[in-house]
Amino acid sequence: MAANAVAHAEAVRAAGARVVVFPEMSLTGYELDATPVAPDDERLAPIVAACAESRTLALVGAAVAGPRIGILAVDGDGAHVGYGKVCLHSSEAIRFVPGEPTVLKVDGWRLGLAVCRDTGIPEHAARTAALGMDGYVAGVVHADHEAEVHGERARRVAADHGVWVATAAFAGPTGGGFDRTSGRSGIWSADGELIAGTGTAPDEIARAVLVT
Repeated sequence: MAANAVAHAEAVRAAGARVVVFPEMSLTGYELDATPVAPDDERLAPIVAACAESRTLALVGAAVAGPRIGILAVDGDGAHVGYGKVCLHSSEAIRFVPGEPTVLKVDGWRLGLAVCRDTGIPEHAARTAALGMDGYVAGVVHADHEAEVHGERARRVAADHGVWVATAAFAGPTGGGFDRTSGRSGIWSADGELIAGTGTAPDEIARAVLVT
């Protein structure tokens, strides 16, 4: 995890963005037996420092207290648990408990949060939209043959709720049998148009400037 945190910090600096979204369980890898990460874990320090330098909010995937498959919201002041995955797979439900739909406020923007399977359940986006959201951001892990899945889901959310969607997808191998993952992170406009995307290789970054 310490090495992954350093890699996250490097990605934050490379992105140069106000908000940086990482894949599901990015900090530990998709390991269902991962020890939950506390917001005050000293190994998060490189990410906190990078966020302070670039004034970034990093949405980092990790197992968190609950235990939940969560998103740690990290900025220059530290970290807190921003979200817990709501729609768990059966294998996940053995170890984790579901969270609740959540909207995170950033500079007046309301960001609806999601993790992987959440994006495939229309009710999740609807419940999140009911809280008031300008965008829907998700961290996912999909196998290489599922490369089109998160684009299809993003376009559906955009069409249903008139919001932009950003999805960070694992590239390269991770745990849980995902020896080959899809990559192809992307940012879609409220019209469902892909406005920025990556390929299948690790360390690629999709960037976009969003305006109301």
